[in-house]
Parts: sequence; C-alpha cells; structure tokens
Amino acid sequence: RGEFIQQSLAAAAALTFLPGSASAGWLAGSPEVIDPKDAEVDRDILASEEVQKALSNVKNYKTMIEGFSSTLTSDPQADIGPTLRKEFDFVKIRVDLNTVNSAFEEDTQRGTDRLIRAILQDLTELEVANKQKPGVPRSEIRLNAMKGKIAKLCKAFDEYLAFSV
Repeated sequence: RGEFIQQSLAAAAALTFLPGSASAGWLAGSPEVIDPKDAEVDRDILASEEVQKALSNVKNYKTMIEGFSSTLTSDPQADIGPTLRKEFDFVKIRVDLNTVNSAFEEDTQRGTDRLIRAILQDLTELEVANKQKPGVPRSEIRLNAMKGKIAKLCKAFDEYLAFSV
C-alpha cells in the first residue's frame, strides 16, 4: 500500500513538473480546413433552392463587407456600426452559412465550421473596433485596425465561398 502511494505521488509530480505539449493533447489530430478542391460536395443539395438562396446571401454579406472598405477609404470617420447591426444579424448569418454547409460531407464540414466561427468572430471584432467615443476622431492606428479586420473578414468569406464553387 505504501509503495502504491509513493508511485502515485511520483506520477503526479512528473505530470505536474515535466514539460509537455501546450495543447495537452486535446487538440492533437484536430482536423484543419481542407483544400476546397479536395472537398466532397453533394451537388444536388448545393443546387437546391434553399442552399442557393443562402449562398446568394453569403455572397451579399461579402459584398457589403467590401463596401465597408470603400466607405472607410472615402471617409475615415464613417460609423459602420448601424449597418453592421442592421445587415449582419448573427442568427440569420449563421443560418445562411450552415445551410450552405449542409451541402458538404462531414469531414469538409469540420473545416468549414471553423471558417463559420472565424467569420462570426471577425464580425464581432469589426463591430468592437468600430466603436468610437462621441466627438473623438478615429486615429490612423484605429483606422488601420478596422481595415485589417475588414481584410481578414473578406479573406474568411473568400475561403468559405471557395468550397461552393
């Protein structure tokens, strides 16, 4: 019995003090976003009216995001928050993205799910970056941060839309 306790304490100490993987194994083997040309797409589902409508909506979201870039170029102090809140309802965006996602097989969906989460996170970050105190002009640093978030969001939409071609 004493030997068992001694071995247990030694094992616990080794796990606590010896260096290990930063992910501790919980992310090991996690699937990455696959190359769109390797994606398995159910063409019948992709061609369905419901998926095509959702796909059109997703393309419109990307176009609106690109419009934000033009808006900020012409007016660096533009407040894009009201448009973000009006046009980018998270529930609707998630439904549209998931509807398009239904045309992909399971392994492909694991990767596209990551892109969906990235899009939603990037939208949140863009809205936060847009916030300005009343009467305080947006600095060049904040403007560049917003432009960077818009570029990142456009890239995420491009990566997602590449699967539906």
